[in-house]
Amino acid sequence: MKKHRRRWKNRRQEQRGTLTALFSAIIFLILTVTILLVGMAVAILVHTGTLHLTFHTGLPAVLFVAGLAGGSILMGTIVGSFIDRAPLRALNKTIDGINKLARGNYETRLQVSELPALGELAESFNTLAAELQNTEMLRSDFVNNFSHEFKTPIVSIQGFAKLLQKGNLTPEQQREYLDIIVAESGRLADMATNVLSLTRVENQEILTDVTAFNLSEQLRNCVLLLEKKWTAKNLDVMIDLEVYTIRASEALRKEVWINLLDNAIKFSPQNGEIAVQIQPDGEKLTVSVTNYGPDIPLEDQNRIFNKFYQGDTSHSGEGTGVGLAVAKRVTDLHQGRIEVSSGGGKTVFSVTLPKSV
Repeated sequence: MKKHRRRWKNRRQEQRGTLTALFSAIIFLILTVTILLVGMAVAILVHTGTLHLTFHTGLPAVLFVAGLAGGSILMGTIVGSFIDRAPLRALNKTIDGINKLARGNYETRLQVSELPALGELAESFNTLAAELQNTEMLRSDFVNNFSHEFKTPIVSIQGFAKLLQKGNLTPEQQREYLDIIVAESGRLADMATNVLSLTRVENQEILTDVTAFNLSEQLRNCVLLLEKKWTAKNLDVMIDLEVYTIRASEALRKEVWINLLDNAIKFSPQNGEIAVQIQPDGEKLTVSVTNYGPDIPLEDQNRIFNKFYQGDTSHSGEGTGVGLAVAKRVTDLHQGRIEVSSGGGKTVFSVTLPKSV
């Protein structure tokens, strides 16, 4: 492995040496051609008598001009060999930074002040590195949290299954343990479904299953699907829906409403309230899901739709941090937008989408 890395490093140095030589050769060629053209022009003008030069060197004018041109080439080459180092040095630093970033060092940054010729490129590079570092941190946290959350129901299922296997349990205990196994199995299925949904919609570029359906009826059905969750917290679900028909991907839109409603239930206090509304706006519709739980800080509002991000870690065991990322991606596919506003004990998620895509 070390031998291969050393060979790769030597090859990279050879390539940079070739680049330096090529750059120097180009500068030399430009200087040579420019000075020769100027020298030839002066020589022609002197030869034709258009330009009269008086020299006290004892040399013919043509030879003097040729010597001057040769000296200029020599001086230009020397100066050029120093001038070309600045952009090449900046380019080499940029290449080094890109290589470090490619190897997973997301803390790499380029000093803009040291790269005046590549200032804009350096700033773009630093922005990219910062985003990659942030995404990597979120991914790492997600893997750790998800691994823990995935393991917990498995251990629970295994433990209660072993107790059932041993027998000597009352019918009440058997039902209780079976209920726990069913609930934990459902929790595992939900986590896997969310991750798979995110993977699927991230790789999807076009909608292929667009149909006309009743949006209002779909929202009501999604509320009913989550009835067990909101009744467990004794929540009032206020639904104010007229009949609206849209053309969209029915399956993907259902995922959005499930995620938003589930999120609203999760953050609503016991005996709280959730509201679902549809507001028409010309050829667009805005669906809003409101809960009256804790406010979302402004810094979290700007990142809440990033995958793996969970603003309130106290509820991390109830989700995977990908539900809102799925909602955002699906809404983008439908040429819509999703927004959140939170303050004064009220949080509203609004999805605006065209009636037809």
